[in-house]
Amino acid sequence: MAMLPDTADRVRRHTAEAVNRRIAEDTTHRIATLARDPDRIDARLAELDAEWDTERVLETNAAALALAGTLLGALVDRRILALPAVVAGFLLQHALQGWCPPLPIIRRAGVRTAREIEAERTILKAIRGDFQELASLREEIIRAEAAFAPA
Repeated sequence: MAMLPDTADRVRRHTAEAVNRRIAEDTTHRIATLARDPDRIDARLAELDAEWDTERVLETNAAALALAGTLLGALVDRRILALPAVVAGFLLQHALQGWCPPLPIIRRAGVRTAREIEAERTILKAIRGDFQELASLREEIIRAEAAFAPA
């Protein structure tokens, strides 16, 4: 395993397999339900647009803790300034490795990665028929290539 994992799968790689499986099963169940009721796909896509991913949750929590620690350190006790330092360290660790102490809690709560959210969005759009034009475009390209082949 690389010291610095790629961005796309780093959070999933550092998440317990049971948690990854539960998140995937929940997604699969939602997709199957919507495949039987495609009129609800537009509403689900709007929900996906508003869904917070792991990065946004971690960044928001880190910023809130760092701000609170800085204010309390300045106004109450300088020793509290250790909190923003620890939070910054955790955030750096997450940026580099894809893991930090709050991540298992966030994942167990069902917060998905941006890639997991985008996968559901893409599948729902395919069910809705958004990509049918691509298939006909591909066929046109193949016909055009075949026409130019003798030249």
